[in-house]
Amino acid sequence: MTREDTRTARDRVVPDVIAGGLRVLFCGINPSIMTATTGHHFAHPGNRFWPVLHMSGFTPRRLKPSEQRELPAYGLGITNVVARPTARASELEAEEYREGGRVLSAKVEEFGPSWLAVVGVTAYRTAFGERHARIGPQERTVGGARVWALPNPSGLNAHWTVATMAEEYARLREAVGEHPAVAGGQR
Repeated sequence: MTREDTRTARDRVVPDVIAGGLRVLFCGINPSIMTATTGHHFAHPGNRFWPVLHMSGFTPRRLKPSEQRELPAYGLGITNVVARPTARASELEAEEYREGGRVLSAKVEEFGPSWLAVVGVTAYRTAFGERHARIGPQERTVGGARVWALPNPSGLNAHWTVATMAEEYARLREAVGEHPAVAGGQR
């Protein structure tokens, strides 16, 4: 990426991958500069979302970020708490998270996914005022969807390995009532 790519990426809005009636809407913290540049969610090479999604059984093969439009066929989608791209999530203000939580609630209510999976427990805590939330299923609902806080797949999250993240994502998949994905999104 050039310096100009980085500068213009900060002004881009990355479209959601969303459709009505999804089983799980995955919600990132906010787009990275790489995501904003490519238009593909979780596009940074160090991000482990795509391998974890496959290893946990949500997809029958490891998708590339450029294949994100295949997700709704598996009953899956992607959005973000905050729409503003940044190099690091630490650049975001608490009010951006809270406003993002309000926007996210309305979006979830509109599209009606069964589950909202927030990939980053700190983002979930801040956006929804749940200071003591932990990884796993949450008591509250958002926009009518059940909520699960998942580990952030960023390569910067060294507390979780690909394998341990895949185990947690698989717990969500089992709670959703899905068998591991097979071709065509059928069970």
